[in-house]
Amino acid sequence: MRAYYFDNVPGDQRLAHEPVPSRPVAPDTLAQMGVLTWQIPVAGYEEKLDGIARERGYKNSDTIDVSREGMGEVYEAKIKGFFQEHMHEDEEIRYILSGSGFFDVRETPSDAWIRVAAEPGDFLILPAGIYHRFTLDERDNIKALRLFQDEPKWIPHARSAATDVNNHRVGYLRAIGVGA
Repeated sequence: MRAYYFDNVPGDQRLAHEPVPSRPVAPDTLAQMGVLTWQIPVAGYEEKLDGIARERGYKNSDTIDVSREGMGEVYEAKIKGFFQEHMHEDEEIRYILSGSGFFDVRETPSDAWIRVAAEPGDFLILPAGIYHRFTLDERDNIKALRLFQDEPKWIPHARSAATDVNNHRVGYLRAIGVGA
């Protein structure tokens, strides 16, 4: 998995938006933000993923196909929604089966975007309370396994004054050593 600071140049969100020269972000930096990443080969991934799921208490999963074919008429609305800055009150766990896309996470306290390029075999955990967004790349498709600790749910909370004081956001900031 490759991560770098987003260039913030206006334009198609599906482009790499990698500055020249690139400003890479190390896995240790992501880990300090609570963002965990692994590379697990797609061939035979089940055993390794099952072990992580047991270790972290993930009891449920489903598969999401983010593509025009996979989502039909709701595709455009979903892509726009995924790219709106938001947070969740649960971890967001994704294992990429095919295709590719970008997870953008907000670095705190700088508020800079870090772009994480996800491809098949990449496993990513975003902590509850982190501001983030998602978009496809120019290939326009990704198929991912989503893992959940409880019943599958995906409730985005758009960034706002209310989410800035949400208990999960405040807990996240404390966990990474920012804020009270």
